[in-house]
Amino acid sequence: MEYLLIFISAIFVNNIILSQFLGICPFLGVSQRIDTSLGMGAAVAFVLTLSTAVTWLVQIYVLNPLGLQYLQTLAFILIIAALVQMVEIILKKSSPALYQALGIYLPLITTNCAVLGVAILVIQKDFDLIQSIVYAFSTAVGFALALTVFAGIREQLSMVKIPKGMGGMALVMVTAGLLSLAFMGFSGVDGGLHKLFGL
Repeated sequence: MEYLLIFISAIFVNNIILSQFLGICPFLGVSQRIDTSLGMGAAVAFVLTLSTAVTWLVQIYVLNPLGLQYLQTLAFILIIAALVQMVEIILKKSSPALYQALGIYLPLITTNCAVLGVAILVIQKDFDLIQSIVYAFSTAVGFALALTVFAGIREQLSMVKIPKGMGGMALVMVTAGLLSLAFMGFSGVDGGLHKLFGL
């Protein structure tokens, strides 16, 4: 039940983009089309889950025993960069169309604050390895959900006549704000689940 709570909370209540405002760059940049958003969501899910597991192991079994906790950020960035390079090589060979569609945003996963943020958050929350992996995957699902919903809205808005002053980035920011407000409606869900299951 604890894992279900982590899953629901990470996707809806504490959505990494819409509640914690991490990963805004790909959210605004890759959200013009649903297919690109799904590809970006899948790439982030893979990198986020794998990097969180690896960084947790490095933190617990290397940095903590050696008293090198101050190197956490540097070590995590290097691990994430290596994993992103691996994903880039795999996508280039297996799906060149998706690789071309993602363009500059694939290397930006390296500097995506959502990936680094989740790796640091699981250490701060004192999660074990399984909880960390569940949290990372759930966060990636929440990231992909927000990105895909936003892309769907933007695709619909592109077919509507918009006043000149509200076009472009102004409309994108207003839409993102409204989507964030919609996700605030889930804010009491985790507390209700805690009471329901007596956790």
